[in-house]
Amino acid sequence: MAHDGHRERTKERFLAEGLKSFAPHNILELLLFFVIPRRDTNTTAHELMDTFGSLSNVFDAPYEELLKVRGVGKSAALLIKLIPALSSAYLNDKVDVGIQLDNSDSLGKFLLPKYIGQTKEQVYMICLDNKCKLLHYKMISQGSFNSASLNLRDFVEFALRCSASAVVVSHNHPHGFAIPSEQDLTVTRKLQEVLRPFDIRLLDHIIVARDDFVSLADSGFFAQVPQ
Repeated sequence: MAHDGHRERTKERFLAEGLKSFAPHNILELLLFFVIPRRDTNTTAHELMDTFGSLSNVFDAPYEELLKVRGVGKSAALLIKLIPALSSAYLNDKVDVGIQLDNSDSLGKFLLPKYIGQTKEQVYMICLDNKCKLLHYKMISQGSFNSASLNLRDFVEFALRCSASAVVVSHNHPHGFAIPSEQDLTVTRKLQEVLRPFDIRLLDHIIVARDDFVSLADSGFFAQVPQ
């Protein structure tokens, strides 16, 4: 019964303070209360931290790897994978169409939530009006940012449907750094070329890696390429 008392005290502590005073293993312990009703979850929380090294690594771990941790069943693994997906959906839902995305800082803040918990490369396209206000955005492709996997016609069609004056493209490096590869630069040039006949400007290409991002516009890349 002392075990039940600990759970109630932990829940009350969260309601009173939020998670700011919780250690990472305490956060996992609290989360696991809801799928492991009759067993101490503190030990499992420590096992998860010991296995993956950090709270974010636990949430980013593949479902199959989570199942290998002692004490983690299918329901617990599913709940853990649900957290980054919910976080991304929540943050994305707070973004309103019509916000101004006219610099790399605003673009980075807009795009980073899209990639929370993603372990595969995803390519997003943002359509803007002539004042850099958001018209629409969507994930164009999932896989990799290269000429073989991308259909550049999809970018043009989406931009035309949105009546965009300008667009921004973004993709992530889920297992590396936010550093553009030569392939990234080549595809960016090709995308500029296919958009140019329609008087649609490619304003930037944002590359994301975890909580970091790089803007090709800020790096001077677009100044080197004829617009």
